[in-house]
Amino acid sequence: MGIADQFKDKAQELADQAKQKAGQGKDQAQDRASDARNRDQEHGSDASTGLRDRAQDAKDQARERFDR
Repeated sequence: MGIADQFKDKAQELADQAKQKAGQGKDQAQDRASDARNRDQEHGSDASTGLRDRAQDAKDQARERFDR
């Protein structure tokens, strides 16, 4: 096996690992989204409204700090 073949093999291995990790990340994101939907259903719409309010407050604070 030549050096070129070793680099091709390594590149393919890294590409395969990247695809696998991307798939795992997607699965984890779907799990978190599902968990969040379940929490929202358990706690009603107040939970999602509270999260939106907290996000808006954080956004406003960041904007105020940036404007200084």
